[in-house]
Amino acid sequence: MSLFKKILIANRGEIACRIARTAREMGVLTVAVYSDADANALHVACADEAVHIGGAQPSESYLRGDMIIHAALDRGAEAIHPGYGFLSENPDFVEAVEAAGLTFIGPSSDAIRAMGLKDAAKALMEQAGVPVVPGYHGSDQGDEHLRAAASDIGYPVLIKAVAGGGGKGMRRVDDPRDFDQALASARAEAQSAFGNADVLIEKYILSPRHIEVQVFGDGSDAIHLFERDCSLQRRHQKVIEEAPAPGMTQDVRAAMGQAAVQAAKAIGYQGAGTVEFIVDGSNGLRTDGFWFMEMNTRLQVEHPVSEAITGVDLVEWQLRVAAGAALPARQEDLRIKGHAFEARLYAEDVPAGFLPATGHIDHLVFSNAARNDTGVRPLDDISPFYDPMIAKVITHGKTRDEALNKLHHALAQTEIVGVTTNIGFLTALCRHDDFAQGRVDTGLIERDITALVGPDEPPIVVVLSALMATYDPIDVPFAGFFQWGPITQTVSMKRADQTYEARISYRSDQTQIEYAGQIHTLVPTCDGFEIDGVPLPSARKIGRHVSCFGSMPYHFQLTDPLDRKSDAGASQTGIQSPMPGLVKQVAVQAGQNVQEGDALLMLEAMKMEHILRAPRDCLIEEVLCNPEQQVQAGDLLIQFASQDVE
Repeated sequence: MSLFKKILIANRGEIACRIARTAREMGVLTVAVYSDADANALHVACADEAVHIGGAQPSESYLRGDMIIHAALDRGAEAIHPGYGFLSENPDFVEAVEAAGLTFIGPSSDAIRAMGLKDAAKALMEQAGVPVVPGYHGSDQGDEHLRAAASDIGYPVLIKAVAGGGGKGMRRVDDPRDFDQALASARAEAQSAFGNADVLIEKYILSPRHIEVQVFGDGSDAIHLFERDCSLQRRHQKVIEEAPAPGMTQDVRAAMGQAAVQAAKAIGYQGAGTVEFIVDGSNGLRTDGFWFMEMNTRLQVEHPVSEAITGVDLVEWQLRVAAGAALPARQEDLRIKGHAFEARLYAEDVPAGFLPATGHIDHLVFSNAARNDTGVRPLDDISPFYDPMIAKVITHGKTRDEALNKLHHALAQTEIVGVTTNIGFLTALCRHDDFAQGRVDTGLIERDITALVGPDEPPIVVVLSALMATYDPIDVPFAGFFQWGPITQTVSMKRADQTYEARISYRSDQTQIEYAGQIHTLVPTCDGFEIDGVPLPSARKIGRHVSCFGSMPYHFQLTDPLDRKSDAGASQTGIQSPMPGLVKQVAVQAGQNVQEGDALLMLEAMKMEHILRAPRDCLIEEVLCNPEQQVQAGDLLIQFASQDVE
């Protein structure tokens, strides 16, 4: 077996950077591909060569298998690594790669097809002796047949799109009277998202946990690298993952690992993959309380936690096995060492319902206490065309408590300015009592979402730290003439509609800040400064903006005391785009009366669809956009008539 000399990475962002890092350590050259939007991206800089493959839209670039294969051949690459997402689970792409005389670093097209449709995959797993959730996975899609199947299974049930993913085409039904409406809704969403309206029916697990097993095969044999718990989810999207799973016993681990290996062997799996199980967590983990859910035939986003507890580089294993090597280890060679967490740091607006965010990264500092897998740098842009992940923050410790404390501190030390992120939400999760105690299930976030979003009003220590960051005695006129008295400066900043103002007095021996009628003295400590015995969190002034970091980041804007305060006072007269995106559907027309809550249009941004609804009863005066039109944040899309509906 000889290693590849050069590979092409058919992906972007943090996973492309991560693959390039291992390839470089192995002495393997890499070729990056990039779109118009990614010409200056970090993954391009991480590779030895780079090839432009098309426009910013994924359909014009990263989903163009023909362009990617041509780039690989043109640059002399011997193999293509797909990363995850995009073409990683496309069997037609695998066959095209192999037809071109290249190696696909991943499973065969047959293995991908076998696991591509949930109903067929579950039937195959039943034949292989893998436990499957009680349900109906058949081809008869008649309403009456599905209704009868749900009744036989017993409510509550879950309707799921057979070609689904990411929670789309999925509906929980608790009452038989709601079944027909939920079925119609799931089918419509599945057809829109996947071009396939077929569904399956499963028993809904009341206290579900999502536990998955990392498997690795060489086409004839397979092993597992233990489990990961991915129960901390919102909208069926993973937020924080950990390995091993809390509360796991040796018996359940052995049974789950054996089932995962059986699944991999049943399809002759080669490379890294993940077998996902739905687990009943209502009364502890049991050998008869887990069931096959699906298999992801690729490297997973959360693979670093498995690497952390095993000491294995899964990308290295992928490259070696794809080049013809046998399994790099035996099952008995693998041991769990400590505990690991991964938090997904996204550009998103949590209080606004986790809306993806775009923006320019003015300032970015990661903590040295964590492994930070990222695809962005300071001064990069988060574009509307791709997944808004900024980084994966990974920590490892001897115990679960140690690893979780490291994650909390690493997030608190991470500084991001210029784009809205979920970092405060993640730090709040780290201190959630149930999560800290290992009491996790997939409903935890939804149950406590209000507490996890946190208060909007910043604590006084945050305000004081941010105000201190705005202070610069060099900018005080005639500062050099204040030889015996303190240098005093008035500083002001805003957040939303609130103004914060203070007088800061500086002299060589102390600094005082007068805010809201109180005088506070800044006291130096070995770690920084404190006010009133409380340590000041880190704060930075970047241009006209001030950001305070810590358990919950807060951002302020400097005000100019010479500017007149303006108040637009305008009432809402229409619907504006909340972010850059693509108009997918327009549901109204000029002259139409609508009621509060009615759907007006669908906007697609960052791989998600967002329904914009009427904020009140009104008359549509003009529709200012069309389907398939690209719009920017703040663009007026629908104009309301000045006279409301009576």
